[in-house]
Amino acid sequence: MQRSIVRTAQAPAAIGPYSQAVVVPVGDGKRMVFCSGQIPLDPVSGALVEGDIAAQTRQVLENLGAVLAAADAGFANIVRTTIFLADMADFAAVNAVYGERFPQDPPARATVQAAGLPRGARVEIDAIAIV
Repeated sequence: MQRSIVRTAQAPAAIGPYSQAVVVPVGDGKRMVFCSGQIPLDPVSGALVEGDIAAQTRQVLENLGAVLAAADAGFANIVRTTIFLADMADFAAVNAVYGERFPQDPPARATVQAAGLPRGARVEIDAIAIV
């Protein structure tokens, strides 16, 4: 299987042994983009962004958008996401910000509460896109 690794300085560097995204061909000139989970890290400083859950979610989506762009994809190409929350009480606020990126025909999605997220983040989102 041929695969390519996505790396961009526009999103936070991986904080472990994983890639920001992996792209694989799926036939008929199409490609699947498997994006690793993004947390609300500033891509320049590597620090967790300050602010409430809405601010953290916006940064997560900015980071995810940068990884997608590096793979020649965008939010419209996403077919599946998973949202990980440190606290399900944040669901409505995260959902509102998430909905700004998917005003029509949103992708399939799962949302789960996690016992803990990297670096003390309150939200993490991963995605699968088809280009």
